[in-house]
Amino acid sequence: MIERVRFAPSPTGPLHIGGVRTALFNYLYAKKNKGVFVLRIEDTDQKRKVDSSEEYIFESLEWAGINPDESIKNPGKYGPYRQSERQDIYKKYIEELLDKKGAYYAFDKAEDLSIAREKAEKETGAFKYNYANRNQFDNSLKISEKECQERINSGEEYTIRLLVEPNVEIISEDEIRKTVRVNSNELEDKVLVKGDGTPTYHLANVIDDHCMEITTVIRGEEWLPSLPIHTLLYNLYGWEKPKFVHLPLILNPSGKGKLSKRDGDKNGYPVFPIAWGEEFEGYREKGFLASAHLNYIAQLGWSPKVEDEIMTINEIISAFDFNEIQKGGARFDYDKAKWVNQQHIQRLSTEEIETIVSAKVTELKDNYNKDLISKISTLIQERVVLLNDIPGLCEMFLIPPKAYDEKGMKKIKKVDLTSLINEIKTIINAHDLEDLKEEISNFCIENEIGMGVVMQTLRMAVVGSLSGPDIIKVIKVIGKMTTLDRLELLKKTV
Repeated sequence: MIERVRFAPSPTGPLHIGGVRTALFNYLYAKKNKGVFVLRIEDTDQKRKVDSSEEYIFESLEWAGINPDESIKNPGKYGPYRQSERQDIYKKYIEELLDKKGAYYAFDKAEDLSIAREKAEKETGAFKYNYANRNQFDNSLKISEKECQERINSGEEYTIRLLVEPNVEIISEDEIRKTVRVNSNELEDKVLVKGDGTPTYHLANVIDDHCMEITTVIRGEEWLPSLPIHTLLYNLYGWEKPKFVHLPLILNPSGKGKLSKRDGDKNGYPVFPIAWGEEFEGYREKGFLASAHLNYIAQLGWSPKVEDEIMTINEIISAFDFNEIQKGGARFDYDKAKWVNQQHIQRLSTEEIETIVSAKVTELKDNYNKDLISKISTLIQERVVLLNDIPGLCEMFLIPPKAYDEKGMKKIKKVDLTSLINEIKTIINAHDLEDLKEEISNFCIENEIGMGVVMQTLRMAVVGSLSGPDIIKVIKVIGKMTTLDRLELLKKTV
């Protein structure tokens, strides 16, 4: 049997990185098992639908490299792939469920339910529409089929609810949490069809997964409480259930709640893969490589048994195993995400880093020719944490420091800086840059001065800081005259 999995987001706004991780885990499982990854748009909630959201979902997954095998844009034989286009399919199965007496019509008015909910919450703290009180409400269980049909024919609005029998142990299986047992008395008679005739998530996802021959359902932990309801539906229809995998939550850095947009706004990191309009920045815009982003979020809740946590997508696919997914929530760590990104950047080939640097300095293309980009790309590569760092790191090769690091200046001012700068200028003027390091070393030995002091002074003059790429290599790129000019600028600040 071919493994078929699906990612089924709702187009109600931007795709959270928790959703990207769910898509990724579906993708990994499909590729690991030579299966099929389906993208289905669950747009039954038309009131909350955001028109631009669907295209955003596709663009986000495309950037990440999580490409579906079947979707609206690449349909197979199991379409349509939008729930809003599957109403005829749902109608057939709704009628079947009603015929099986697994569901019933409910004519309750919203205001009546609101009053009942308010009363129950005051008395017991919770409201449930179930076996214990359903006969108190206005539904087809209290009237004849004829009267029920007459009310429907007259245009009276209704919903359709699941009939949950009392005192039944519902046994569900989850690949991570194993056997999940729930007494049916704890469940509600969930609404399966809304007043506008569209199915709710509970019904639509079960019907769609069956009709699309989904073999494994991989989704977020927030759907675990709904698993008994879905199990009941599969049992009522007499369908074989897929395997279920409920992924742990992605927690905020404090570990005290689910990662939210508010956390990102407060702490200065994105929670979306790509920008959402002009309002929210994404990981792509922050300067993350897609490969690094996937590498990091893959290990939020999954602990692979590998030596190196920096992995390519093919290595992740090869190592992926449900048995290594944890039950508890995974704490998000933005600093760790940036570190993973830096490691991926350091592993780029010379050609890859040159291409990225070239793209990042496009706005300054008059000053950056191909030869210069080739020289500086590998020099700055190990210093790049985010791709957006590149223009700033490249500036040192074109313009003198705009300011000098204060702590660094305090260190180098412990000597007679003016005299030392003059000595360094003399060495540079008198020798070829290929011999510069050796000549500086000879000068230090002859004058009994530490080489570190000289190199720090040279570095401060050239880049304005005591950190950065190999300073001799930087000097070879910018040339003798530029180096001398920058030494003179530093001397003027003394």
